[in-house]
Amino acid sequence: MMVYTFDAQVLKCEYAVRGEIVTLAQKLQQDLKDNPGSHPFDEILYCNIGNPQALAQQPITFFREVLALCDHPSILDKSETQGLFSADAIERAFQILDQIPGRATGAYSHSQGIKGLRDTIASGIEARDGFPADPNDLFLTDGASPAVHMMMQLLIRSENDGILCPIPQYPLYSASIALHGGTLVPYYLDEQTGWGLEISELENQLKIAKSKGIDVRALVVINPGNPTGQVLGEANQREIVEFCKREGLVLLADEVYQENVYVPDKKFYSFKKITRSMGYGEKDISLVSFQSVSKGFYGECGKRGGYMEITGFSPEVREQIYKLASVNLCSNISGQILASLIMSSPKVGDESYESFSAEKEAILSSLARRAKTLEDALNSLEGVTCNRAEGAMYLFPCINLPDKAIKAAEAAKTAPDAFYAKHLLNATGIVVVPGSGFRQVPGTWHFRCTILPQEEKIPAIVTHLTEFHKKFMDVFRG
Repeated sequence: MMVYTFDAQVLKCEYAVRGEIVTLAQKLQQDLKDNPGSHPFDEILYCNIGNPQALAQQPITFFREVLALCDHPSILDKSETQGLFSADAIERAFQILDQIPGRATGAYSHSQGIKGLRDTIASGIEARDGFPADPNDLFLTDGASPAVHMMMQLLIRSENDGILCPIPQYPLYSASIALHGGTLVPYYLDEQTGWGLEISELENQLKIAKSKGIDVRALVVINPGNPTGQVLGEANQREIVEFCKREGLVLLADEVYQENVYVPDKKFYSFKKITRSMGYGEKDISLVSFQSVSKGFYGECGKRGGYMEITGFSPEVREQIYKLASVNLCSNISGQILASLIMSSPKVGDESYESFSAEKEAILSSLARRAKTLEDALNSLEGVTCNRAEGAMYLFPCINLPDKAIKAAEAAKTAPDAFYAKHLLNATGIVVVPGSGFRQVPGTWHFRCTILPQEEKIPAIVTHLTEFHKKFMDVFRG
């Protein structure tokens, strides 16, 4: 088999978060292991991906206690267990096991997910939004990504079908649209207004797409933003809902960073809450909301848990969604359990409440401090501007590269921001993702950097980045 014989849609698909820079980083990491001291740094710092526990963030104790008890239920009957596990974790494990077929996490479940866990998640959504949620609207998935793929598969019939996506965007969307043979219709976030989402831009891009014969079927909104870190205001969200209702678009709301808001003047509101508060119901707008156990303060990326809540779809459409879900039998049970836990954490009076709250606060406050430190450092660099990280896990600075650097990148047949990122990696061991992998306004250059390295390592990262940038600019300025 040769590459040229592959499906063209597979060849078109790209995913920069694990692209060329990361491949080089893995090679350098092996070099350091085989030949210590072979590079001007002693470790690779992966600032390329939102993978908290890989960067030493500890899992939430209550969540892991419940998972351990569910995975090994025989220890629930041992006398030592009450001394090792909190009483509410033991109680929750018994409740969950009673909901699982055969009381076994190794068993298949209903294709939408275990009914009792969906009930729990629905109750959590109701508590968050103040509006009813139906467990039958929930599809539990292996992280949010399969849910996104499922919706793209349903929405895209040919390259004449378009999906409105924010630019910059998380590459999952461009990759999924490419894999399913559709067309990405870009709408540009306004960097000058803190990555603002302007309805006039949506209207303009929709008009352009229609003039090209593209049938735009859905709008993707990422809130809080990835890679841009902005948190939408309530009034702006209402405008977005009105736009989708007016144009008959499915609203795909990526809300996986809903717990990650770091500034006092912003608050997360789900699009489900917004639509219902506007008086819109099932017959008014089609909405798909995505959530994941990989982000927030929990960072359980490897457990692959998540869900989508679908509202405003006919029974016939729901039947097709269920059919697609059933092809994969079910999502993994540990991920399903975690999805229920993140939407039903310990309450006041539970034995784990104080320790859980302390762990949550410690993680989120540290992330806020790290974001501000990195933001300030980036804004101090020559030719670099960086909007504040209101939420999510990333900064997306704009770098004004000298002409000499841009020409050198062209000679190397690479994008200028990838050229910069590769030099940064080779000099410091710091891994970032070039902005070109997320798409950007033509003629601008960026990179995405996570705020996830351990807090005690942030000062060293700042020092290394500052020293590298100065040397890079000195070389290419003239």
